Amino acid sequence: MLSSFKILAGIAALLVAGASAHDGVTQLYEAVSPASYLDGEPAGKVVKIAGVDTYVALPSKAKSKKGSKTAVLYLSDIYGLPLVNNKLLADRFAEQGYPTFLIDYFNGDPVPVNATGFNTTEWFTRHGEDQTTPPLLAVVDELKKWGVKKFAATGYCFGGLYAIRLAQNNTVAVSVTAHPSRLSVPADFLLLQEQGTTPLEIHSASLDTGFTPALAAIADGVMNGTAPETAEQGPYEAGYVRYEHVGVAMVRTTCRRTDQDLTLTCLHPAQSDPLQLAELDAAFEATVQTISKYL
Repeated sequence: MLSSFKILAGIAALLVAGASAHDGVTQLYEAVSPASYLDGEPAGKVVKIAGVDTYVALPSKAKSKKGSKTAVLYLSDIYGLPLVNNKLLADRFAEQGYPTFLIDYFNGDPVPVNATGFNTTEWFTRHGEDQTTPPLLAVVDELKKWGVKKFAATGYCFGGLYAIRLAQNNTVAVSVTAHPSRLSVPADFLLLQEQGTTPLEIHSASLDTGFTPALAAIADGVMNGTAPETAEQGPYEAGYVRYEHVGVAMVRTTCRRTDQDLTLTCLHPAQSDPLQLAELDAAFEATVQTISKYL
């Protein structure tokens, strides 16, 4: 068995070498405003893991929680690796002591960050679970070969579905999702209740038109054992909690404040809006606390 030091050294060597759509509606996404980019320069690097482009952010030796036997799987929104916010948030997890892997499960074809009027309806036909799951699991399997023993998943928007899939299959020790999209409610939560042993945390937004408060309430009923379908089972034994962030429409790498019923696009927190930034930080801090509890 490789020691933690040897595993971490192997990852470091690789780094050096490698120096919500609605059914039936055409979705046209706007470009991400440069004013919404988070400040900072990414500290990690993109390398190939099992043939899949992966942004790897490593903690310093002093901050490493448990060597490299644990890892955070960062499951991004539709903008993937090219969006600097995703890399910077992965860096923040690494700063908390966890090797973090931002996986390109889009096979090099994320939604362009700077495209205006991009047709995501057509894009989603190329990025269903049959296309996105294999690269994700390939990276997980490779990391296991490197000696990683426990995983946490943190999924944002598009990635929320995969955070829940990994929980349903008990691939990870804990799953957290913010502003999850493309879920089947209540079916996905009923399946988790039936076969899951992975704790789940959800960050939702009071103004979200995707994972709406009404859908969130249905999920709560299933997971808390108050829905008719799960009344006999009772609360989800592995643990479930949902935080609702009031006054914003998304909580992830992105956060948008709105007073209208809009078709939401994947926008990012305005640096001038303290509410957006505060909710982003609150979601991140809660996520880190939960990951720390189970990894």
